[in-house]
Amino acid sequence: MILDLKRIFAGEGNSLPIDYTLSLSDFELYGNYPLKTPIKVKGEIFNKAGVVNLALEIKYNFSAPCDRCGKVTTHEHTVKVDKMLAASLQRQESDTIIEVPGMKIDVDEFVYGEVVLSLPTKHLCKEDCKGLCETCGKDLNTGNCDCKKKDIDPRLAPLMDLLK
Repeated sequence: MILDLKRIFAGEGNSLPIDYTLSLSDFELYGNYPLKTPIKVKGEIFNKAGVVNLALEIKYNFSAPCDRCGKVTTHEHTVKVDKMLAASLQRQESDTIIEVPGMKIDVDEFVYGEVVLSLPTKHLCKEDCKGLCETCGKDLNTGNCDCKKKDIDPRLAPLMDLLK
């Protein structure tokens, strides 16, 4: 969705509400499609005291296998964005100011970038997930396994005697 912001830049107090959904169901991450449901985007672009601001709240559900046990789970994430918009930046780079050449902004592209940057680097089914047994592969969240836990390197076995 490309928005023309000339009216917003022209007058103090002008605003433009934003409320829509964006589908990124074809976004692939490590062989999975984690954004199965549409992303909800809500906010506004407004001119306050001659400064044009973009304020958005982006909500999405991230669905992926747990990094420890492999169980597919879904968690809701919220990204809040508060940026200033400028028609041009004079050879400057800024994290808080977005340049909008021609006074137009592609909101879909902006939301896509914000969602990709906010994706979790570690996805767990729950904070205290115990994962899988490294020997037999049993899910340790459902109970302990019967594997022998102390496989000691035979070269280090004499050191165990020191602990007795």
